[in-house]
Amino acid sequence: MENYVLSDGLRLPKVGFGTYLLNGAQGVNTIVSGIQAGYRLLDSAFNYENEGALGQAVKRAGINRADLIITSKLPGRHYGFQDAISTIQESLYRAGLDYYDLYLLHWPNPKRGQYVEAWQALIQAQKFGLIRSIGVCNFLPEHLDKLEKETGVMPVINQIELHPYFNQQSQRDYDTKHNILTEDWSPLGRASQMLKNDTLIKLAAKYNKNVGQLILRWEVQLGTLPIPKASSPARQAGNMDLFDFVISDGDMSIINSLTKPDGRSDNQDPAEYEEF
Repeated sequence: MENYVLSDGLRLPKVGFGTYLLNGAQGVNTIVSGIQAGYRLLDSAFNYENEGALGQAVKRAGINRADLIITSKLPGRHYGFQDAISTIQESLYRAGLDYYDLYLLHWPNPKRGQYVEAWQALIQAQKFGLIRSIGVCNFLPEHLDKLEKETGVMPVINQIELHPYFNQQSQRDYDTKHNILTEDWSPLGRASQMLKNDTLIKLAAKYNKNVGQLILRWEVQLGTLPIPKASSPARQAGNMDLFDFVISDGDMSIINSLTKPDGRSDNQDPAEYEEF
């Protein structure tokens, strides 16, 4: 597995494992399978209500904790400073962990105007040793500019919706300029639709890969970090099998041409959408 190095020195594999909707005993088994397949970056959130399942999977997988990069996220309803500190601690108790490698603000929720206060809590929690690296999800340039202005500290990662129908070029350019790694949630979009795209099917055949592998490779070549979720061992292994081929510049442009101004899967524009 190839790696990225964040601006604070934390090393991340170029493909992670999403755990949304992986809950309970079945979720534990699926996450264990992912870890044993080779995933080392695991993505969770307080609002996924599966930090316990993730922690249990980490215990059962037989992999040294220090070799895993574990992520969770702070929900908007806990953005008050002291509430945020307590919630981060609760996240750790749920998972049975001493620290998170990455902890992110889940949404900016700009109408509430609390994301700077929540960011200050993450900075403090990092100083306490509860978190190794701090970042955000779904933050637009204006939100990131405000974090820098108010705290002097920029995130090392910005996790955003990114797939061929919404390639987020302007946000990616901003992130790159500010030494922020772009991480991709929903990297296959609405997979039931996108995997049937004729253009992507033809390109995937050209490289002797499936459409999912083509898309994930495209995202890696954009310099971003996709975090696909897969339940079957075959899909889990396939989603990491991306490093034995290179998409040509011309084909990268063809995939980029599929992007749409309104390409978000669920119209969750961070300028307006809020989640708590």
